[in-house]
Amino acid sequence: QVQLVESGGGLVQPGGSLRLFCAASGFALDDLAIGWLRQVQGKEREGVSCIISSDGSTNYAESVKGRFTISRDDAKNTVYLQMNSLKAEDTAVSYCASVGWGPNGCVLVVSDFASWGQGTQVTVSS
Repeated sequence: QVQLVESGGGLVQPGGSLRLFCAASGFALDDLAIGWLRQVQGKEREGVSCIISSDGSTNYAESVKGRFTISRDDAKNTVYLQMNSLKAEDTAVSYCASVGWGPNGCVLVVSDFASWGQGTQVTVSS
């Protein structure tokens, strides 16, 4: 069973940056596509970004495109989400999970996210 543990959340001012970490165990990252999703209070869960670890191809939600970057380090069995130019509306609990993928890359469909971790809180506030 793959297990994923998120960390790196915290409090940051608007315009600032945070780097989230997703540590995987049970399987090597190359066996999986990994994504980040988030839940903002009062809103539905949103798929944020994903990466196919075997080839490094990525996908991003339009709301974070150009601001967030997903990456992975196979040697450390870790997936990262670098979040820049943060906005108040980015405040959420963020999770990493396994995701589906196909010929057009990994898919940001929240119902297909599985094996979530406990989440890490991201708060963007002045």
